[in-house]
Amino acid sequence: QMQLVESGGGLVQPGGSLRLSCVASGFNLDAYAVGWFHKAPGKEPEGISCINVIKDDIWYDASVEGRFTTSRDKNGATVYLQMNSLKVEDAGAYYCALKCFSPPAEFWGQGTQVSVST
Repeated sequence: QMQLVESGGGLVQPGGSLRLSCVASGFNLDAYAVGWFHKAPGKEPEGISCINVIKDDIWYDASVEGRFTTSRDKNGATVYLQMNSLKVEDAGAYYCALKCFSPPAEFWGQGTQVSVST
């Protein structure tokens, strides 16, 4: 069974850092483009990053470029989202998906919650 599981969220102060993980089971991520999505409270999910190994390309939304870094491990099992200089508006749920830019109809995982507060 193909699964994606997000983890790594937590509570940080503004300016802090977190590293999120998206772990695949049942398949290898190297064959896919993987997107990260942010769902702020009361809003629809928005794509914030996409890593495409086949095209050797990584995209970031302007809201996170320069602060967030997406990478993947050599085994193709995990994609990471390193989040630095976190802002209050970065709070919310984060999901990964085998899709970029626009969110899928349904996320496979439960997401991981990020809170940014003093």
